[in-house]
Amino acid sequence: LPHHPRIGERPAGPGAEAAMSRAEQAGVDPTDAAVAAALAEGNRAYEEKFGRVFLVRAAGRSSREILDALTARLAHTPDQEEPVVADQLRQIAVLRLKGLLA
Repeated sequence: LPHHPRIGERPAGPGAEAAMSRAEQAGVDPTDAAVAAALAEGNRAYEEKFGRVFLVRAAGRSSREILDALTARLAHTPDQEEPVVADQLRQIAVLRLKGLLA
């Protein structure tokens, strides 16, 4: 998870993982300054609280939906957040596997 890009930050690099992350985050609108600022602040708060990057299946979600999920999950305790992170990671892995097999 430490190498997973922050939501709202465009993953750099030529690798397959960076390319998949860019495609998954395509719905995050970097031109909406208010949402971009809120995502950046939420990312910082999440990392401070939980000690890891905010992990969410971004594919198919708008910036607002991702921000709403981030805001809701900031209210979690670490014990509440752990299974949510595991589920999001599973969803991301399944989408990536489907993409590789397609």
